[in-house]
Amino acid sequence: MRLKQDVSPVVVFIFRLVVWLYSLISYLPYLLLRSSESQSFSECSRRVKGRSLSAHPSGPYRDVGALRGLAMCLQPGVDTLDRVFESTASRHPDLDCLGTRELLSEEDEGQEDGRVFKKVILGEYRWMSYDQVYKEVTAFGSGLASLGQKPLKNIAIICETREEWIIAAQACFMYNFPLVTLYSTLGGPAIAHGLNETEVSHIITSKDLLETKLKNILLEVPRLRHVIVVDDKLNSGSEYPRGISVHSMAAVKRLGAHPENASRQRQPPCASDVAVIMYTSGSTGVPKGVMISHSNVIAGITGMAERIPNLGEDDTYIGYLPLAHVLELSAEMVCFAHGCRIGYSSPQTLSDQSTKIKKGSKGDISVLRPTLMAAVPEIMDRIYKNVMLKVEEMSAFQRTLFLLAYNYKMEQLAMGYSTPLCDKLVFRKVRALLGGRLRVLLSGGAPLSAATQRFMNICFCCPVGQGYGLTETCGAGTISQLWDYSTGRVGAPLVCCEIQLKDWIEGGYRSTDRPCPRGEILVGGPNVTMGYYKNKDKNREDFFMDKKGQRWFCTGDIGEFHGDGCLKIIDRKKDLVKLQAGEYVSLGKVEAVLKNCSLVDNICAYANSDESYVIGFVVPNQKQLLALAERKRIRGLWEELCNSPVIEEEVLKVITEAALTAQLERFEIPRKICLSIEPWTPETGLVTDAFKLKRKELKTRYQDDIERMYGAK
Repeated sequence: MRLKQDVSPVVVFIFRLVVWLYSLISYLPYLLLRSSESQSFSECSRRVKGRSLSAHPSGPYRDVGALRGLAMCLQPGVDTLDRVFESTASRHPDLDCLGTRELLSEEDEGQEDGRVFKKVILGEYRWMSYDQVYKEVTAFGSGLASLGQKPLKNIAIICETREEWIIAAQACFMYNFPLVTLYSTLGGPAIAHGLNETEVSHIITSKDLLETKLKNILLEVPRLRHVIVVDDKLNSGSEYPRGISVHSMAAVKRLGAHPENASRQRQPPCASDVAVIMYTSGSTGVPKGVMISHSNVIAGITGMAERIPNLGEDDTYIGYLPLAHVLELSAEMVCFAHGCRIGYSSPQTLSDQSTKIKKGSKGDISVLRPTLMAAVPEIMDRIYKNVMLKVEEMSAFQRTLFLLAYNYKMEQLAMGYSTPLCDKLVFRKVRALLGGRLRVLLSGGAPLSAATQRFMNICFCCPVGQGYGLTETCGAGTISQLWDYSTGRVGAPLVCCEIQLKDWIEGGYRSTDRPCPRGEILVGGPNVTMGYYKNKDKNREDFFMDKKGQRWFCTGDIGEFHGDGCLKIIDRKKDLVKLQAGEYVSLGKVEAVLKNCSLVDNICAYANSDESYVIGFVVPNQKQLLALAERKRIRGLWEELCNSPVIEEEVLKVITEAALTAQLERFEIPRKICLSIEPWTPETGLVTDAFKLKRKELKTRYQDDIERMYGAK
């Protein structure tokens, strides 16, 4: 999508002339020196990337490099996660492995509204080598065994993303303790459900989560005997139920390092053993535990790594997404397999403007300057909106230069050319927001809008690999090729799996549709997981095995295959609502489009078959809403503004304009909205739908608002 520019044609001509002359001078040496085999990314993007094995439009489709067989592992014989890490540690013992910033100071900062926020000043990253991490992993695993943890018996981790999380996970992989992962954002009942269903006796957590999340439910987990806290210092004076022992991670490692414990022989895992029981976010019901074997993870990361060229020890990855999510866990496993280093961060300290970073000090990404990063659309949408708001605040000259460079680079990318002058003079400062060295940005977890994807391509001067995968497929399904600059697609199948389209007659999707075959996406291959833990009915519904013994998962997502073998996600069966007049509305599509509106921090679309239109629950952007209220001369506290019918009407006008610009159908545009006073935070939008609400719960929790917007009957 081009940005609107109101610029004199003479200025446009001069700009293009200068850029053209620079490009010509810099392009001639490249043209003379490049090899005959090298191709521009426009030539690469026109290649066929996937094909149907059966030549039928329903597939199954595979990557053109996997037509003879699916990839299952990175190296022959390295078929379990402990062997992957041991292999890298033995080859690169002295390379940096895990890094965390030193906490220099912490202070409370009062806000104008009376609230107090905690601010931190952080130092440089402190690194542990692969050899040091290996020793810590071995000691911790030995310590857990000394506390009575048995091979093939489940152990749980509920913890923020940090180096201790992955050390604990590697220890469990090494000692064959199936690791149960639960989101730290889940409520108490959901956490207790997961712990009791998996019958754990040991939990690994942090000091904060023990006090805020777990302490109140410990009595609801009768099998629990040991709680291991990853922080060095435990809270003094805290009382816990009788029979439950609380240990620090350091104490468990010291126990494991005792000669009599360290010398004890361990039972290594087999490829078919369960590595992780990963609980989903529970956005569509009670959280389900997905059983993921070592071979599933190995196959998944093999497919992912194939799409990221030149992975190696020169790469730095920034880890900040929840490690309980398959995207982050898989990304870090890829890094371990290739000797990359991982620097840890959090949504509150990621950038210079993050909520916990003291003004004037640097956020994690500015200090680490990563080359690799995984992100969810929620975060990229916010970066896009924040940069565009700053563009509006620029001087007329700066804004004109930015708009000219943006639209010019968009044209050049479409033709397969780079723009080195624009990158150096215009986009350098924007690129510095993500450290300035980023070479690969991987997007997953939800659909990424075309506008945001194109913005990231242009302003951050790096390719965005948009991926598609689910917990049930070990996060692996597709990732777009880095030289494919098309938007709205998720690429061809990874080399570890194949994809079939199944007709969904009720929704009107068939593999015989023209010009593109469409249908429900089925994923098959060695990355397809073992199924849901203790849930036979759901396993029969969602998983099946074909005649060749290959497992398949029915995703519930609707996709279409393009002529070059790339997949586009176009709908989701559970998100599709039939309105009173018979039109089908994809609520996920509506949300993805409207999240790019500057007034919207988050949105949840809602509809039902008894009504003729869509409504929306909106978390407004505070700065933009206050500015809107000032322009309309409406005064009041934040809660009063959010409850003002006049403000609601004005926000609806802006949202409607954004929807029409994005070419939503009239029946897809929310006709009424409700503004939420609950603030958006990075944690609430990383993994699940807006507000962390199940759509089923909207009808009970927001019944009055729904009746008001539809008109009480």
